[in-house]
This record gives sequence, C-alpha cells and structure tokens, in this order.
Amino acid sequence: MMEVWVIGIGIAGPGLDGWAAARPILAGVTEYRPTPLAPPVPQLLSAAERRRCSQSARLAIAAAQDALLGGPLQGEAIATVFTSSDGDGAITQEICESLAGVAREVSPTSFHNSVYNAPAGYWSIATRSQLSSTSVCAYDVSFAAGLLEAAIYTTVERSPVMLVASDLPFPRPLYGIRPVEESFAAALLITPTHHPDACMRCEITLAPHQTITAFPAAIPESLRSNPAARSLPLLAVLARQAADTVRLEYTDESDLVIDCEPEGD
Repeated sequence: MMEVWVIGIGIAGPGLDGWAAARPILAGVTEYRPTPLAPPVPQLLSAAERRRCSQSARLAIAAAQDALLGGPLQGEAIATVFTSSDGDGAITQEICESLAGVAREVSPTSFHNSVYNAPAGYWSIATRSQLSSTSVCAYDVSFAAGLLEAAIYTTVERSPVMLVASDLPFPRPLYGIRPVEESFAAALLITPTHHPDACMRCEITLAPHQTITAFPAAIPESLRSNPAARSLPLLAVLARQAADTVRLEYTDESDLVIDCEPEGD
C-alpha cells in the first residue's frame, strides 16, 4: 500500500475546461454541458515553441498548468509522469500518409512531435525543469498505469510528482481502428506526506479484479471512449470531497484501488 496526498488537480475536456469549472459538474452540483474544448494555448511556451508544439503536447500542458493554478509549487520543482494510450493520432496519420506517397518525405517537425515523450519535452522546456520525467503507455489502462508509476515515484523519492494523462481522437481512416471521439486530459499533483494544501489523502494498492467504478452519470459516451477519461471516476470523488473507494481496471486479473479520505475543505 502507498499513501499519497493530492494537492493539485487539472482537467481539459469538452464541457470540463479547467478544474474550477469542472469541479461542480463532477460533484453533481452543476449540469454538464458538452461545450467544445477550445484549442489549448500553452502560455508557458515561447511563441516559437508554440508554433512547433503538437496538439497532444498543448492538451497535456493545459491540464498540467491547471493543476498548478494557485498552488504552492512551480513546474520546475516537480518531477512528472506523462501517460497516453495513443500519443498524437493526427501526426501518426500524417507520417503514414507521407510514407505511403511517392516522395516519402516526412516533415522534420512532425517527426520530432511523433516521439512519444514529446509532451514531456515541451513541458520541461516550458518550466525549465531538470527533474526526472517518465512517459508511460498501457493502451486503455494508461491512466491507471501512470497513477501507479507516479505513486511509486513519490513514495520512493519522497518528493512531489505530477501525473499528466492525455489522449486525442484519431482522424479517419485510423479512427476506424481506434474510435476515440473527444480530446481529454487530466493532471494530478501528489506528495508523499501530508501537505497544508492537500484536498485528499489516497491509499493506493493493487487488488484482485472486481467491478470497477463507473463513470459519473453525466459524462456522455463520446467522452468515455477516451482512455485518459478513465480518470473521471477518481476526479469525481476528488470533486465531491467525499470518503470513497475507486477501482480502476489495471490488468485482466487486478485493479488499481484508491481509498480516498478528504483533507481540508
């Protein structure tokens, strides 16, 4: 069992643009409205870097920035774990189309952005962080795998870490084999010990597979298809500030179990 404290939460998705707006929706206080997510603009990056930055990196950075808003820590002081099931589908398709063409020429910028840890790289540039960063991929259970990795890191290293999960839709024809409907990203800033800004204490364990925690009822099917959105059952508990247990699918035999106890308001 690992014990962590949540001190920052970020979110970016349709109708859930920022934790301040999303919290009452996920708590069941405010009605969910599927407002399209505006293209994120990562203000931490220079104009030149923003021009080169991929949509997947922009989305991840938007959630990460949100998790730091009004908090006690700055980006350069935090190690990171980035997790994504699919990376940047639009760039994957662009490169596939280029390689299938006559010229077979791939844009250097597209190739650079196709690297799986590109969002982590842009975040390090934006924050000037020289701390460690891990990029994780585990298909549909990428959020659970990322949370486990982040919990292990903060427990072993005794320092804060931020988990950032993000996924985007694939364009057609790749959409036909990976039908993700909406873009979504979430970020959690966690520490290994109690912190004055903590909103929740979480005990994290692996346990034999049982029924996993359902999505919040208000979340539409179109958003549930996004692997990063599997964070929403946990985010809903954080929004309600309620003692509860969340079970997330991890493997065919085991679940990631998060026992939550509220801290502060």
